[in-house]
Amino acid sequence: MKLKPASFLALTLLLAGGAVMAQTATPTPDYTLSYNVGLVSDYRARGLSQTTFKPALQAGVDFAHKSGVYLGAIGSNINWIRDYVGAPAKGSLEVDLYAGYKGSLTQDIAFDIGVFRYQYPGNTASKVIVDANTTEIYGALTYGIVTAKYSQSTGNFVANANSAGSKYFEVAANIDLGKGLTLTPHIGRQTIPNVSAPQPDSGNYTDYSLTLSKDFGNGLSASVSAIGTDAKDGFYKVGGFDNLGKSTVVVGLKYNF
Repeated sequence: MKLKPASFLALTLLLAGGAVMAQTATPTPDYTLSYNVGLVSDYRARGLSQTTFKPALQAGVDFAHKSGVYLGAIGSNINWIRDYVGAPAKGSLEVDLYAGYKGSLTQDIAFDIGVFRYQYPGNTASKVIVDANTTEIYGALTYGIVTAKYSQSTGNFVANANSAGSKYFEVAANIDLGKGLTLTPHIGRQTIPNVSAPQPDSGNYTDYSLTLSKDFGNGLSASVSAIGTDAKDGFYKVGGFDNLGKSTVVVGLKYNF
């Protein structure tokens, strides 16, 4: 069969295009390993300040396998053990360790289950109350832009005696505003059992926040968060220190590499 010049040119371009695609196609990696470092004006966890309203330097590492298995670690300076548990309690570092599995239940619903360990190296909170180290198990469901997550402690919860089974339920949404901007409204509810002083259920509270983040590209991002809680002064305000859950605005800068 003899090809006409136009047909021959079309065939040549088609084969050439296929060859280029074959050469440039990148297979999905078996796993990814990433690192991050950041600075925040106040380290807030579930609405409560972990640094007594001071800045925190943080760093982390994340491993994610294509199967859905992941694990990681985050480190940050803290002040709350020394300031709020009181002398002779010490502890100025938090190292969070976590592992889990992500997957899909349906085309529209994703799940995430795992275990999270709050580790406070060298902390001596047990000299005053109980050890601050805490382990939680968690499960989350995501539908569209909305994620609902439930966490429960397997033992005592961050230096609260007889607090095994403490629970935290949260709902958040990630709203893409375009141009690298994301708006994240969030609400959560923390409950701590067997807290009777200064009044029953003093440790229970609701936190809420609204975060605007900006991805500048090349791994750099920034955020600003308006945060509030209804944490009770009788439980979350100690001595000369203000309520850990007082309303605030937190700014942060983070670099992923």
